[in-house]
Amino acid sequence: MSELGQALQDYLRLRRSLGHKMAEAGWLLPDFIDFLDERGQTRVTVAAALAWVKEREGETVTTVSPRRITAVRGFARYLSGIDPATEVPPLGLVPHRQRWRQPFLYSNTDVTALMTATEMLGPPLRAATYRTLVGLLAASGLRVGEAINLDHDDIDWTEGVLRIRETKFGKSRLVPLQSSTVNALREYDTSRTQAVPRPKDPAFFISRTARRLIYAVVAPTFRQLVTTARVGTRAPHPPRLHDLRHSFAIRTLLTWYRAGVDVQAKIPSLSTYLGHREPASTYWYLSAAPELLGLAAARREGVGKAARS
Repeated sequence: MSELGQALQDYLRLRRSLGHKMAEAGWLLPDFIDFLDERGQTRVTVAAALAWVKEREGETVTTVSPRRITAVRGFARYLSGIDPATEVPPLGLVPHRQRWRQPFLYSNTDVTALMTATEMLGPPLRAATYRTLVGLLAASGLRVGEAINLDHDDIDWTEGVLRIRETKFGKSRLVPLQSSTVNALREYDTSRTQAVPRPKDPAFFISRTARRLIYAVVAPTFRQLVTTARVGTRAPHPPRLHDLRHSFAIRTLLTWYRAGVDVQAKIPSLSTYLGHREPASTYWYLSAAPELLGLAAARREGVGKAARS
């Protein structure tokens, strides 16, 4: 391990001992250290931080870009007390542009195409890992970080329930699954146990190194699958990994509207299932798909006519 790698471990350990979760820095900064090590750089500089962002994300500034710089900034401030020559990226170096973007809604055909495309990933276990991960995200609406963070013991095989531990807002929850999803997880578990009897991490989804998957690898691999499967080639924006969660939520709401159920009464349950902090976050999906917005408007108009009659 390089000196910077050791310093990073010390930094994360210190911050976590002070009560900070450091989840985002925990998956961003190891990749930054790898980037520096590959180039033989032994010191954090502003130029290196910007080069890392550019290599990982290209010319387009995304919402992740400023978060990468923020993570480096915190680490660099820590390092500056050890090595005064460390350069701390200034605030606003990469501006944060919070933009709403119409989500890409995956159809069942799209999801099947993505899962089929995993065959090009090489070793059977790696293909099975990503095929099962994509299927789980599409079928459950989990955040990708929640799926990656799953441990083997977080699955109740008898009840068909996942235990999601200390998620985005520090809350844990139980997520029941359909039997077909549980069967797919069980099939992967069997393959995983046969290929790697003693993984190095308790994680359910494991990498080629027998350790937990990390987002810095999962995200570009998913983009590769999207390209191979030719999903969303005519979409105004490239399909994102997180859009699988959006698609699940919108598909659930569409099913309820078409079935004529009281959607307003059921939204709190969907909010709990998705792990939203409050139902207001779930209401956002009502405007995320034209068909859903039309159904909601028609339902409201129908209720208004009934009240006036």
